[in-house]
Amino acid sequence: MSSSQVIVVFKQGTPKEAIDQAARDLESQGGKVGHRYEATILGFSATVPDNHFTTLSAHPHLDFIEADGTVSIAAKKFVK
Repeated sequence: MSSSQVIVVFKQGTPKEAIDQAARDLESQGGKVGHRYEATILGFSATVPDNHFTTLSAHPHLDFIEADGTVSIAAKKFVK
């Protein structure tokens, strides 16, 4: 079964229990929940089976799902 690494973000004000239930539902469908985000954003990183995206996307508190990956910034040195 194919799966994807994503960040699942819920709308601000979403009850913790709703996020916990979404995580349990995901794991019951063969997904894996990683890091939980509770400060700046509400959500979690996850490995989501491709056949579970429709269900997860329909969650009433979902804000968005983003592909997980590494982001870097190339700094430019300025010399006087």
